[in-house]
Amino acid sequence: MSRSPSASTPRLSLIDVPKSCDILASMLREQILDGTIPDGSMLPAERELVEQTGLSRGSVREGLRILEAEGFIKTRSGRYGGSMATRPTGAMVSEQINVFARISGIPLTSIVEARVALEPMLARLAAVNRTDEDLAQLEAISKRIVAASNDVPTYLQENVNWHCALAQASHNELLHTFTVSIAQLIREATSIKNMAPLEIRMIVIQAHDKILQAIADKDPEAAERRMLRHVQAYAEHVKQLMKKSSATTGKSKKSA
Repeated sequence: MSRSPSASTPRLSLIDVPKSCDILASMLREQILDGTIPDGSMLPAERELVEQTGLSRGSVREGLRILEAEGFIKTRSGRYGGSMATRPTGAMVSEQINVFARISGIPLTSIVEARVALEPMLARLAAVNRTDEDLAQLEAISKRIVAASNDVPTYLQENVNWHCALAQASHNELLHTFTVSIAQLIREATSIKNMAPLEIRMIVIQAHDKILQAIADKDPEAAERRMLRHVQAYAEHVKQLMKKSSATTGKSKKSA
């Protein structure tokens, strides 16, 4: 006679066991990051990895595909092919964040909010940490922005270059990487009709001059304050344009 489980018998939850390909990818990733596998060195061939790990060839291949997608290895085919370890660069991370924003459909308002949160601190750090070379680069880009004030596409690109140069002048690599990642998103957004009319372009140039002066003077409080005023004004401009766009779209749908 079988014994029925009592009400007090504990119930076990499902156990989530990692896939073998994920475990392999994690092991190799950590070894690339800590330098055990030097940047630029070749990983063992698939057959060797199968022998060393006891995994199936399919699991090994999938683990390598994961690392390649993450930018930790580069794989080439052919007689002298194989997988080479590569440490992700700031540019690669920026591109991944950019792609994430596109795939996720993050709205322009969220991107602008991130800018408002980020750039005042970048301006403060730039005022503290900037070098003469950083300052010279910002001044050179400012001159190009003025020269391109009537050439909207060039103006917009130089404006993005200015903000990326300011992030570089902060000498905070993490913040710089994030700024670069959203810079192109902002560039594409500002190409929308009426996003950067001549009046706005002139206001931006004046704001940049004031921020740049504070950075040149190594005045972090003024740099942060002026940048906050600048990005908040831009955020309000975007907000108003989005409202007008929504209203116009709504009218068009009613007319249809």
